[in-house]
Amino acid sequence: MRNFKNDATNSEKEIIAILGEKTEFKGTLTFVGTTRIDGKFEGEVVTKDTLIVGKTANIKAEISAGTIVTQGKIHGNLVASKKVEIKEGSELIGNIKTPSLHIEENAIFEGNCEMIKRGPKSKADSDSPAIHHGPEKEAGK
Repeated sequence: MRNFKNDATNSEKEIIAILGEKTEFKGTLTFVGTTRIDGKFEGEVVTKDTLIVGKTANIKAEISAGTIVTQGKIHGNLVASKKVEIKEGSELIGNIKTPSLHIEENAIFEGNCEMIKRGPKSKADSDSPAIHHGPEKEAGK
């Protein structure tokens, strides 16, 4: 298996899957680990881990992830339980919910941002950030 290194961030996490520049995909993408999209994607992304959107990517999707790093184009709403990074030259049209947001100079962001508190680690590990499982029961009832 070829090892792809995450060149969009300073970390050296191994990229476990990549949708290449000439790839087009429609549907729901779920994964564990770090995944990179360099092609066209339309649909939904759900993961607790890291999504990297490369410079050549064009995405129309609702995205729920732990960390989202974009260098490409995204049209859709993002929910990130850890952080969102919008790199120089990228374009994001949509709303963001995250506890940490970094936007580089010469990046485009059109939408609203809701800064949320980072939940307890056990809660973040058990639920996807965009999925609501119903009303919480009050203690003692």
